[in-house]
Amino acid sequence: MTTHAADAGRPADGAASARTAAPVATPPAGAVPPRAANDARAALARTRVWDLPLRLFHWSLVAAVGTALVTGELGGSLMEVHAAAGITVVGLVAFRLVWGLVGSTHSRFLSFAPTPARLAAYLKGRWQGVGHNPLGALSVFALLGFLAAQAVSGLFGNDDITFTGPLFELVDEEVAARITTLHKQFANLLIGLVALHLAAIVFHRVVKRHDLVKPMVTGWAEVPVAELPPAPKGGGVIAFVVAVAVALGAVWVANGGPWKAAPVAASAPPAAASGWGGASTATEAERPAAATADAPGTPATGTTPGATGKPASPAW
Repeated sequence: MTTHAADAGRPADGAASARTAAPVATPPAGAVPPRAANDARAALARTRVWDLPLRLFHWSLVAAVGTALVTGELGGSLMEVHAAAGITVVGLVAFRLVWGLVGSTHSRFLSFAPTPARLAAYLKGRWQGVGHNPLGALSVFALLGFLAAQAVSGLFGNDDITFTGPLFELVDEEVAARITTLHKQFANLLIGLVALHLAAIVFHRVVKRHDLVKPMVTGWAEVPVAELPPAPKGGGVIAFVVAVAVALGAVWVANGGPWKAAPVAASAPPAAASGWGGASTATEAERPAAATADAPGTPATGTTPGATGKPASPAW
């Protein structure tokens, strides 16, 4: 049998049939094609992250801490402002501690607590979530604890010049002096923590292209559709009222509370000695005049004409 040149490059009929009949692999039911999965990851959706009370707390804390740092460095007459800023920090930290228990989902401590498993997943690049990442959570807890200690220590401080803390009288002078020294030294550590916090924000913005400031202003964040979390819950009006009440109580205690001495009332002039029945007793100089007025043959008291012919004033 002769093979034509035109047929030399063609496979045999059996081979062609086998190649044509080869089954095509199909994805299992419910599987997402790779391209569709990539599109879902690339697509972004808005989700509510930070509630209004948390945002108000955050920016109020920024203002209070900034004021405390500046006035503490300048000193002098600004120490009263420094003290007010410190007491404000006490109230704000108290509010955050309560809001971390009763606030909305992403404000609660349990939602972003830096557990070992979460830290390991984050360091390996496998962590997914909304809100504080595990390293950011460590920064949050460190700042809250340090701010609480720094603000409370200032309540017992005394610089022997222009400032005395509201709770200074509750401790010995030696203890107050040590607390004051620690308060001044820890101020530098606080500046370092704030600088580290700001550096982390800049790193996320420049390197990771992740804006952390905008969600803290608007409350909304953009996340991949595949990572979209459920809508946050909790943090209603009752929870807010409870947190505010605790914060106001903390401010009251920090400002002296039940230990604050009441102002001493001005002493009134001593009253004249009273006789029986509450009538004022006449002085030795008044007694002869009273006796003369009551003697027989003299006019009644208050009707004796004087040199000008006007009635005399009563003796009482």
